[in-house]
Amino acid sequence: MLALRMDQDLRSGDEFLSPVLRLPATEPAPVTDISLPPLRIERTLAPPAAASNKETDDRPLFVKARRIQGNQDSVMEAVDEVELRAGNRIIWADRMKYYKETNEAEVIGKVMVEQGGDIIEGSNLKMNLDTKKGSVDYPNFSLDKDAGRGSACSLKFEGEYYYRLRKANYTTCPFGNNDWKLEADVLEIDNKEKVGTARKAKLTFKGVPIAYTPWADFSFSGERKSGLLAPVYGTNARTGFELTLPFYWNIAPNYDATISARGMSKRGVMIQNEFRYLERNFNGTLFTDILPNDLDTHQTRYRVSFGHTHNLGYGINTRLDYNRVSDAGFFRDLGNSTMLTSRTNLVQQGIINYNTNLGEDGTLKFNAIVQRFQTLQDPRAPIIQPYKRLPQLTLNTTTPALGFNLNLLGNWTNFSHPTLVSGNRLVLYPTISYPLQNAFAHITPKIGLHYTRYNLEDAVTARGFTMQRTVPIFSLDSGLVFERPLQLGNGSFTQTIEPRAFYVYAPYRNQQLLPNFDSAVYDLNFAQLMSENRFSGNDRINDANRIALIVTSRLIEESGAERLRVSVGQLINFQDQRVQLLGPSQLGVTQIANRKPDFIAAITGHITPTIRTDTSWQFDQSKAQTEVVRSAISYQPELGKVLNLGYRFTRNVLEQIDFSTQWPLTNRWQAMGRINYSLRDKTILEGLAGLEYNSCCWSLRFVLQHLTTATQRTTTAVFVQLELNGLMQIGSNPLNILQRSIPGYTRTRDYRVDGMDTPLSQTY
Repeated sequence: MLALRMDQDLRSGDEFLSPVLRLPATEPAPVTDISLPPLRIERTLAPPAAASNKETDDRPLFVKARRIQGNQDSVMEAVDEVELRAGNRIIWADRMKYYKETNEAEVIGKVMVEQGGDIIEGSNLKMNLDTKKGSVDYPNFSLDKDAGRGSACSLKFEGEYYYRLRKANYTTCPFGNNDWKLEADVLEIDNKEKVGTARKAKLTFKGVPIAYTPWADFSFSGERKSGLLAPVYGTNARTGFELTLPFYWNIAPNYDATISARGMSKRGVMIQNEFRYLERNFNGTLFTDILPNDLDTHQTRYRVSFGHTHNLGYGINTRLDYNRVSDAGFFRDLGNSTMLTSRTNLVQQGIINYNTNLGEDGTLKFNAIVQRFQTLQDPRAPIIQPYKRLPQLTLNTTTPALGFNLNLLGNWTNFSHPTLVSGNRLVLYPTISYPLQNAFAHITPKIGLHYTRYNLEDAVTARGFTMQRTVPIFSLDSGLVFERPLQLGNGSFTQTIEPRAFYVYAPYRNQQLLPNFDSAVYDLNFAQLMSENRFSGNDRINDANRIALIVTSRLIEESGAERLRVSVGQLINFQDQRVQLLGPSQLGVTQIANRKPDFIAAITGHITPTIRTDTSWQFDQSKAQTEVVRSAISYQPELGKVLNLGYRFTRNVLEQIDFSTQWPLTNRWQAMGRINYSLRDKTILEGLAGLEYNSCCWSLRFVLQHLTTATQRTTTAVFVQLELNGLMQIGSNPLNILQRSIPGYTRTRDYRVDGMDTPLSQTY
């Protein structure tokens, strides 16, 4: 048996010959009727020198077949189990002709082409290997990375990875399943950019036509692409039946916009716009919604929301926020989530921050802010409008010296209010501390002087007057850290015991006549136990002679991740606290704490690999009663399975239970639900129930949501969505609501299907 292999580079004329058989260099090129059934003949060719206007590929061509005949300088024919390789392209056929002069391949009969993972099967191929253009009849195609498949009457290769199909259908369903398909007279697929364009297209689902369009384009990779997005429809008790037609404009890799027309049967047509931009030193988002004539209120209603962040360099950063709506009921009437309907104060502010080094180890931070709010009043539960800050200037410096830390906090604010006392406030708070620490212990004594001066103007009499307050404050922070290795089951951990003590002393100053611009009482938690002042802001400085004792134990995995943390704390007051908090209405609200201690405990982390908790409990020992409970327990054995149970209690304020879940019922069906119930008001704050069906190439979601939008006002919304994998979402999207309402909710199919879902930061 004779084995023959000839590898020849036609560009140089050199021959690389098998030692078994040597062909003379002067021998004619044709090789006819060499038939060796058990073996394959392989020939290496090089493309001809192409004209300058052609796209060329200098890599050689490889041809394998059971028989090769013809002239290698003009026309060569390969017969039986033919395989041609040209770069990343492979062509298989029973019989193929190769034309050297034009660098074209021709196949009569069955053929299969693979390029970059795309596979096309059909008949009667013609292809120019230079321009990568050609055609094939009656193709079946499958795109790389499960991007889709389909068939057509004809397919034209318009370049690498670019196909034009006539009388085509397309789907992402697996072979043997055509639950949905897109049928088009003309279908263009660019599998390099992962986009498609269809003309005279019809979409069928389960054999039933559900949509028709003369033109449509889509992205089957989730990449951003300009064009009309799938319509969104739904129903809401306050807006009626809704139909939203969105258009996505991919302006540039770092700029995009979404323009939508939202039709509501009870309200009219609202135009919604979202514009996003991202540059190296700045980014922002602009939302503008306008309802020209509300069919219910007969008023023009609008919303503007603008946020911009800018890094100017040299340690200077700026932030601008502007939020405004036409009326207080805008979100309650037109919003569809508690995040919107519960908003009461819309911020309008500009901020400048400056950070720099002060000496070798010190820091200097300067902040300037101009701020005001639009307050959305609930007529049944009115609130006091916050003060305007026009402006607020803050300086914070830290300087180490001889082992001491010297700090200065300076703050000047001009407060303005239409009905309450207005004026400006100056705060100076210099402190000095001396930290001592090693690997297992620390102790830090600190002393400071808090000085406050007010220049005020009475809102009624317009008379000006001055007030001031000076409070010395001393604190001592100390703690220890003990560690030991611990073996639990098959896991190795490090357990810590961390006792800590924090003492603070501040003498009493009568502050009942001082205004209250920005002070409130902090919730008692472990961070607040370690603070000098139990009031936020600077208008109230508590009198203090107390110590906080805390013991924390942590369980740390070998990787360094914290598995579980358990903490208990005791707040002991050595004297009654006399400073009270006056609300903005200047009505006295007693906030005196007697010397009996408060107790607080918390547990956070994974009790087991599948059970996580975040629970805290505050107990008032002076009254022998529980003051605050915050408890959340989550069971999540795997993605797509989660049970959440929560309980919140604040004495005389609220008592709520919260249950939510995402759980599979069968391999394809899963249920979602949430109920947030107020035991104090005996009402459902939010209720949600949903079902989801997941097939191999599509998903169907049905969600019913009930919301309390204001005092004695509720709304109900229905979301129905059909998601065709890799093509579009049809209907109203409940995914954002599910993710907000159900902690741990996992989208069954983790991919994105339209430009609106694509974060701008991931594309720039």
